[in-house]
Amino acid sequence: MSLHVLVRIKAVLKSRVCAGNGDLVRPAERLGKLRARLGITTRQVAEESQLIAEAEGNSEFYISNAWLTKLEHTGSIPSIHKLVSLSVIYRVKFSELLLLFGVDLEHIGKRQLEITPQQTHLMALEGSDPNSHITFPVRLDHAANLNGTNLLSRLVEQWGEVPFAVIQHLDLPHNHYGFIGLQDFTLYPLLRPGSFVQIDPRVTKVRASRWRTEFDRPIYFLELPDSYACGWCEVQGNELTLLPHPLSPSPIRRFEFPGQAEIVGQVTGVATRLVNHQGDAEVAIAKLLRRS
Repeated sequence: MSLHVLVRIKAVLKSRVCAGNGDLVRPAERLGKLRARLGITTRQVAEESQLIAEAEGNSEFYISNAWLTKLEHTGSIPSIHKLVSLSVIYRVKFSELLLLFGVDLEHIGKRQLEITPQQTHLMALEGSDPNSHITFPVRLDHAANLNGTNLLSRLVEQWGEVPFAVIQHLDLPHNHYGFIGLQDFTLYPLLRPGSFVQIDPRVTKVRASRWRTEFDRPIYFLELPDSYACGWCEVQGNELTLLPHPLSPSPIRRFEFPGQAEIVGQVTGVATRLVNHQGDAEVAIAKLLRRS
């Protein structure tokens, strides 16, 4: 396929083509324009999709001549299997075809953050498109004093659009990330509900060491039979004890180890809000105390 054709295909995908009444052209019509740009017939699409279906061992990937003709002239929505076949045949990213039908994979992370769960859990951080960009500090001010507390905006000399693939080459793949549930007060007030934690999965053994302050004491992220937990841990024989903060209303919890609890890793970083809705924590703690 020539570069000229690829550029024209991109133009079809990104353009806001309007009909005479000002409405956006239907996604199916744009698919028809993509096929026309490539200069292939609906019969050729059927033949190539047959090869994909045979390779995948699933007839759902097959696109018949009649089905494609109907799709391009109606407002129907293709199945996920047929959309994959069209992505392969038209040489277009699957995520871009989804955009034609109003599905933006980049919104998944935003929606997950908007729907705040009540329980502590692991988070999956991934980019749907490695070619997408995020705003990231690309140059620090050489004159800035990094020893003192400061605003990040005053330390960064230049912000820029950085490909997500570049960020993936940092230490992100070697860590897990967890969310402290809005009802999890195990280490409150040291670790507030709603916090995000970075977890080092390489540390899966509780260290029996001394620490000077509670900030130096290792925090562990645990996977339990039906949930997750985060807190201080002690292991004696075949029993793991999950210790809450002295000011927390949460009780001490004990588990058979390693049968009932698995150490996901040690918490190495925390991102938290210092100001929440007034009274939220007090109300939640009061409920916990009434239960106990």
